[in-house]
Amino acid sequence: QRQMCIRDRRDTILEILEDIGEDVDFDTCETLIDDGILSSLDIIQLIGALNDEFDISIPATEIIPENFNSVDAMAAMVARLSEE
Repeated sequence: QRQMCIRDRRDTILEILEDIGEDVDFDTCETLIDDGILSSLDIIQLIGALNDEFDISIPATEIIPENFNSVDAMAAMVARLSEE
């Protein structure tokens, strides 16, 4: 299985986010959770999509604002979980 490079991973997460919410600059926003841009329902949808897309399982311990405030934070979490 080809290791997904950071850019591919980030682009995939951006696509998922753009399906969930519109009119948000997901590419640069770093306060998606802190500013309430993503709702709790959005987070649930996002976790499901990330689990499916990257064949990972995001444990409850990883569901913290720091991991979901930005695309880069999500990509780092996915990379970490992909290695386990």
